[in-house]
Amino acid sequence: MADLFAQSRRSKLEQVAPLAVRMRPRTLDEFTGQQHFIAPGKLLRRMLEADRFMSLLFYGPPGTGKTTLASLCAAYSKSEFVAMNAASVGVKEVRLVLDSARERLENGGSRTVLFLDEIHRFSRNQQDILLGDVETGIIRLIGATTENPFFAVNSALVSRSQIFQFTALTMDDIKGLVLRAIADTERGFGKQEVTIDEAALEFIAVTSDGDARRALTALEIAVLSQTEGESRHVSLSIAQESMQRKAVVYDPTGDDHYDAASALIKSMRGSDPDAAVYWLARMLEAGEDPRFIARRVAIFASEDIGLADSRSILIAQAAYDLAERIGMPEAQLTLAHAVIHMATAPKSNAASSAIRAATRDVQEGRTIPVPKHLRDSHYAGAARLGHGNDYQNPHDSPNAAVDQDYLGVDKTYYTPTGRGEERQISRTKTDESAEG
Repeated sequence: MADLFAQSRRSKLEQVAPLAVRMRPRTLDEFTGQQHFIAPGKLLRRMLEADRFMSLLFYGPPGTGKTTLASLCAAYSKSEFVAMNAASVGVKEVRLVLDSARERLENGGSRTVLFLDEIHRFSRNQQDILLGDVETGIIRLIGATTENPFFAVNSALVSRSQIFQFTALTMDDIKGLVLRAIADTERGFGKQEVTIDEAALEFIAVTSDGDARRALTALEIAVLSQTEGESRHVSLSIAQESMQRKAVVYDPTGDDHYDAASALIKSMRGSDPDAAVYWLARMLEAGEDPRFIARRVAIFASEDIGLADSRSILIAQAAYDLAERIGMPEAQLTLAHAVIHMATAPKSNAASSAIRAATRDVQEGRTIPVPKHLRDSHYAGAARLGHGNDYQNPHDSPNAAVDQDYLGVDKTYYTPTGRGEERQISRTKTDESAEG
């Protein structure tokens, strides 16, 4: 009878649970995304099927299934599942879970999977309390974090854990989830007559930014906010209201995508920060992947600025790393910082022109042999071949510069401009040429 009451209580809780909770996959085959490690034959699937895992770290953006997959790991290993959030618990609560896990094992019960969400919120000392029971197998720890674990998690825990990096769900993944929720008669809206326009489906897929929870929440609002009747239709305007965002006319895979990227690059190249930041905002509001933008900025830093401002490539690298670590919407601040810097920095394509010209000569011209005096001489017999003979080490010269042939032919690839830091490089090359 107790089981009947428990089933009744579960049923009532499921009825009031949000759609995103109700639609959580119950098996690995239902799980959407992360096929690079959960598909049949992939590492985590093999570990679960063999019941061979001790400590796991799930790293990636929100809404990609970290919590759900942790519960599936517990189910596959027939373990007790305990979920905690590091932002709301302390050492005392964790110790109680560890003690219970030990007692359960000593009494012949199942093992315990401790899922610690936002594990990066624990200090290094707090994380230390987990080490002993992880090493002895008292618990199987699954930590989840949106931060890079190599920076945010105790190195001792990292070394004892298998790390799986989650990626944002694709647009096709999101569309599939939405359509499945509409059709599911048990957990979704399958018992109701719900339809959705292709434009609305596309909009939800784009603006949810790879977050399944966000997409399903928007669908639920779109359906339940309508007057009850025989059918409910989700149009683009209803989807916009449900996401509280308007649809920006933008095809993320077609001409709009490439045209906006081109406008951003040309605005930065033309030193117009206002235009550049507008195109950045346009792309982000349309749901463009911030990592795509960060990659374009990084390429621009070398291709269009180069040695005129050597800081630019460092700013681009930092922008890419931070955009990947913090995600949207905060990443727009980092990207705006980088884009405005690129637009206002001095410009030079001398470095990119140099590598293109050199590459063209390598591909099309006659191969230039390495001059004998530059060849490796760190082996017996090199001198007999003339390798390294007559090489002059610049460090042995008073001004750390030696006028010697480093190429074997008279060819100039890099011609610095007179802009930014290249002004000084240009003077130096001119002085060296005059001295020669």
